[in-house]
Amino acid sequence: MNNSHGTNLSNTTNTTSDTTETTQNCWRKVGVWGDRSCPELKKQIHCRNCFIYAAAGRSLLEREAPLGYLDEWTETATQDIPENYRLNAANRLSVGIFRLGAEWLALPAQLFKEVTQVQTIHTIPHRSNKILQGLVNIRGEILMCISMMELLGLEPTTAHQIDRQGQVVYPRMVVVTKDGYSWVFAVDEIQGIHAIHRDRLQEIPTTISKRTETYTKGLMFWQDRSVGYLDDELLFYTLSRRVL
Repeated sequence: MNNSHGTNLSNTTNTTSDTTETTQNCWRKVGVWGDRSCPELKKQIHCRNCFIYAAAGRSLLEREAPLGYLDEWTETATQDIPENYRLNAANRLSVGIFRLGAEWLALPAQLFKEVTQVQTIHTIPHRSNKILQGLVNIRGEILMCISMMELLGLEPTTAHQIDRQGQVVYPRMVVVTKDGYSWVFAVDEIQGIHAIHRDRLQEIPTTISKRTETYTKGLMFWQDRSVGYLDDELLFYTLSRRVL
């Protein structure tokens, strides 16, 4: 009897261990930081929305701090912040990076309100056009949906023209807010929020797409990709003039 119970307990422990090993760091293997093959991504959009990722985060927070860790950080916190560090922090630029067709683009991170699955667009009689596509329902809020590709004058690109090395890519809708107005537009791919040093912004070369040159105020390089940093002031000013 005792051996039977012991065997069952051992099997239960092994099963739990196997499950933990299977899901451990799954976000780096099949999630957004891996090959994006996880079937849950289509529903969850990002690993941050998944209970497995959340549980892993909680387990890290609940761990006991290593010996001397708190003392070390207490000492660090009481020291003056070096001037060069403050300058670097001030020059750090947070951007949301996304793809439209073959173009990788970025907007200031603070504009991004939400990323969601593609929603049904309801046309507005006598108002909808190539730029203003219609209205969409985002969590019960009715918002105007625009074509950013049309506004920038970009050409659509078929999926097979983008080499993603086997990664699964999902189109999304992005909600941005500027000057009190919220807009929704579709993107072919979104890479999330990233920090870029302002000093790394480069002048616009002559090789950049002439269609986006008007709205691009700088060029940055991220993961071996050239990303156009859009002038949000000019972009949304033009959008308001043409739509509102």
